Amino acid sequence: MEKILDIAEAIAHEKGLMPDKVLEALKTAFVQTAKRVINKNFAFVAEVDPTKKSIRVIQTITVVEDNDERLQDEELAPAYIAISEAREYDDQVELDDQLQIEHSIEEYGRTGASQLHREIEYHVQRLVEDEIYSKYQSKIGTLVSGRVTRVDSQNATYIEVDEIRAVLPMKSRIKGESFKVGDHIKAVVRRVNMSKDDGMQIELSRTSPKFLEALLALEVPEIAEGTVVIERSARIPGERAKIAILSTHPQVDAVGATVGVKGVRINAVSDELIGENIDCIEYTTIPELFISRTMSPAIISHVEIVKNEEGENEKAIITLPSDQKSKAIGKSGINIRLASMLTGMQIELIESDEASSQDTEVEEKKDGVDALEALFN
Repeated sequence: MEKILDIAEAIAHEKGLMPDKVLEALKTAFVQTAKRVINKNFAFVAEVDPTKKSIRVIQTITVVEDNDERLQDEELAPAYIAISEAREYDDQVELDDQLQIEHSIEEYGRTGASQLHREIEYHVQRLVEDEIYSKYQSKIGTLVSGRVTRVDSQNATYIEVDEIRAVLPMKSRIKGESFKVGDHIKAVVRRVNMSKDDGMQIELSRTSPKFLEALLALEVPEIAEGTVVIERSARIPGERAKIAILSTHPQVDAVGATVGVKGVRINAVSDELIGENIDCIEYTTIPELFISRTMSPAIISHVEIVKNEEGENEKAIITLPSDQKSKAIGKSGINIRLASMLTGMQIELIESDEASSQDTEVEEKKDGVDALEALFN
């Protein structure tokens, strides 16, 4: 086929692909076409002729011993030739030499042309999908936006994002929100799958903590620039969230910058999250202090960290006044759940009154034992 290199460049320009990759896809298409219209058991290679800008299809046959077992195998035999037979054509041939026979797809008429067209279409499409897959695989956890094109019977929302269609499952929607065709929505890329049966599937999420982080980066320039860093985040979608932030600049207040003047920045993010309340916490590497901050608005008296056998922080025992316990737990346990998610530790609450009574009981028992010992001594 003439001018195939020009065709490769045209396809690459139209699809936004690398010309070298397109050329490799075309060579694969030629080889597969030759296998289909000539013989599936032949070993073919495709070579580029840069002068003619064409691709040649060449059958390679390997020279083997006369008694080689592969010559008796129906599927393998077409790729090999006995040395005695090969020397009838060329008496200089040696074992393991490869003889080459050129084939022309054009000689197979309409059948060859239509098969080649299908193969080129298939392999170029696979190349496009691979490029998109790599692009969106690198975008996992990042923010995208698009227009709703369909909502199915399971309330899965299909969104047109640039050149692809992604899906936002109902489980990844914030409770209480609904969409209709034509709506423009934001979400983060949660997962990218590729399968032979379904092709490429891109799943979005609005419930992931990464969505909250992406919205904050969009709304707060200090986060986007890296002056303020989001160390950790936890969400119960649509209800409440906690973020642990840290300033990398001594003159920048992490919490103040994130909240904004009169709360304008944090409120803008909250509105996108259907009124989700967002607590901003200054991050610290001191675990006791960090846990104390995550329990806000409750006021904590004391924090004790319990480590596991590997020496890792596993549990936090928090002592607090009895009138602070309900605040620490929060409505339906939401505050303590978020604190546990943010710290990665199990949290146990002990009221200070209870702790004091336990200490008093121990002291009373100790005093009684001392008195008995004095009596008998």
